[in-house]
Amino acid sequence: MEKKQGSLSIDSENIFPIIKKWLYSDHDIFYREMISNCCDAITKRQKLDVMGECELPDGYVPRVEVELDGDEKTITFTDNGIGMTFDEVDEYINQIAFSGAQAFLEKYKDKTSDDQIIGHFGLGFYSAFMVADRVSIDTLSCLPGSEPVYWESDGGVSYEMEAGDRTEPGTSVTLYLNEDSYEFSNEYRAKEVLTKYCSFMPWEIWVKKAGEEPKEGEEEKPLNDTHPLWTRHPNDCSEEDYKTFYRDVFHDYKEPLFWIHLNMDYPFNLKGILYFPKINSEFDSIEGTIKLYNNQVFIADNIKEVIPEFLMLLKGVIDCPDLPLNVSRSALQNDGFVKKISDYITKKVADKLTGMYKTEKEAYEKVWDDIAPFVKYGAMKDETFFERVKDCILFKNLSDEYYTLDECLEAVKDTHENVLFYVSDPIEQGSYIEYFRSQGLDAVYLRHNIDTHFITLLEQKHPGLAFKRIDAEISDSLKEKAAEEETEDEKTAREEAKKAQEESLTELFKKVLGREEFSLSLEKLKDRDLASMVTVSEQGRRIQEMFRSYNFTEDTSGLFSDESTLVLNENHPLVQYLLENPEGELTEDVAHQLYDLAHLSHHSLSAEEMQAFVARTNKILSARVGLTEE
Repeated sequence: MEKKQGSLSIDSENIFPIIKKWLYSDHDIFYREMISNCCDAITKRQKLDVMGECELPDGYVPRVEVELDGDEKTITFTDNGIGMTFDEVDEYINQIAFSGAQAFLEKYKDKTSDDQIIGHFGLGFYSAFMVADRVSIDTLSCLPGSEPVYWESDGGVSYEMEAGDRTEPGTSVTLYLNEDSYEFSNEYRAKEVLTKYCSFMPWEIWVKKAGEEPKEGEEEKPLNDTHPLWTRHPNDCSEEDYKTFYRDVFHDYKEPLFWIHLNMDYPFNLKGILYFPKINSEFDSIEGTIKLYNNQVFIADNIKEVIPEFLMLLKGVIDCPDLPLNVSRSALQNDGFVKKISDYITKKVADKLTGMYKTEKEAYEKVWDDIAPFVKYGAMKDETFFERVKDCILFKNLSDEYYTLDECLEAVKDTHENVLFYVSDPIEQGSYIEYFRSQGLDAVYLRHNIDTHFITLLEQKHPGLAFKRIDAEISDSLKEKAAEEETEDEKTAREEAKKAQEESLTELFKKVLGREEFSLSLEKLKDRDLASMVTVSEQGRRIQEMFRSYNFTEDTSGLFSDESTLVLNENHPLVQYLLENPEGELTEDVAHQLYDLAHLSHHSLSAEEMQAFVARTNKILSARVGLTEE
């Protein structure tokens, strides 16, 4: 068989249906591509003026105009940029994927930089055919001696070129919309899309309806802000500038807590602003938005390759012209450069937090409750981030004071070394909080869903450290100490007596509650006003909570027990009554009442349970004051 070599050929009739359907995931993105081409044309003309190859006329004002004709179902994009010659139209338009921007940069690579040149792939123009059946171009190059050119294509397969009639340098591209895309010639729809993609394009964008002149006295203004806040130096931005930008871009009228202005030129070009919004809600409801731009052109929200997952809880903008975008500019090529950008952003956030903690500690403490979920989530997701911020992670104690983990452990080392008690629900665990306070003990607040996962991480990082919810166990510091002169025989006798009493009380509660299994502990507590309380297995409850947070629907109670233990205070008269009157008339009612009172600290009673509770209360009170039933 004869050996053959050659170049692959592409038939436009075959490739164009693919381009029209699959080039971009969102068809409204054609607005962004057409405006980008207009902005590039203006940038090129200004660069040629700087290099002396063409001269800008007096009073030249860069301008991009979008004219909408709802009757004719057309959109015309006009710029007063560099324009094109006949040969350039033939080269840049008639050859699919030949980038005029790339050709310009290559031609003048020794004379100018690629700053603000948006185009890269030569495919943006063809996005017009996603929404248009016919496209025409009127253009005139700004180079001396150029003649106007008219180009038209029906369906993007064949074209016609001839002399045009344009008299001023620049280009007008008219899209004759297909039936499915008429909506884009509507003024409100057009402005909606342009605001989404083009709010910060580098040259002024003006939108008008065909044949409509500005009303007398009406102040005209462009659709976009050509100098967005992130392009300015931080020293030139006021606090009100940052807040106004935040409100305008994110439509959030709650003021941000603080912000980070990113401004980096080496080893890559990156600018942006990250805002810390108020996020003191439950973790599951937190959702931020970080908008990614390339040379002030909107690319997408929350691109995970650039923005670490935990930073997506923030709101902000990032503009990085060096990002290696794919042909649709809506996704990123996955390479080491993108990872470096991600690492840089993470470092800047960590530096901001640690810097605030060291130099603005009072302000940092004021916002800590709001940013705690974000910081903890980041610490769990990113090992490097954790190492950078671990010393500025705070815990609020029962006196509403803030301490680091090391400071908390130092404060409790004399009472329960390496154990930190915590509160997850101040209302539900209110009686335990008061009990701790009455005994001079402390605990910290951990009120977010994320805290169950976070404290597990800390326990892994600090062997020997244990977090226990305030109702997980009765600390030895809450119990009366045995007499120091107690002999070994006395200790044994006391423990045996206690065991017998616990067994007797356990059988009583099993009978009263109708339970086969029941866990009970008899303790001598320092607080003689507290009759009963409930402790819940820390590890069992924590695992159950994790399963629930992951929406695990199967019953796990048989695998991981979160069984509670009823703790009775031997120093309380009601408990003494149970011990001394095992067959008393009110013994069972008092026992049931102590059980319900203890569990009321954890959850509300059902309607049936509450009805029985009230009836027992009335019965016990009546007996106490000597009343008899009629």
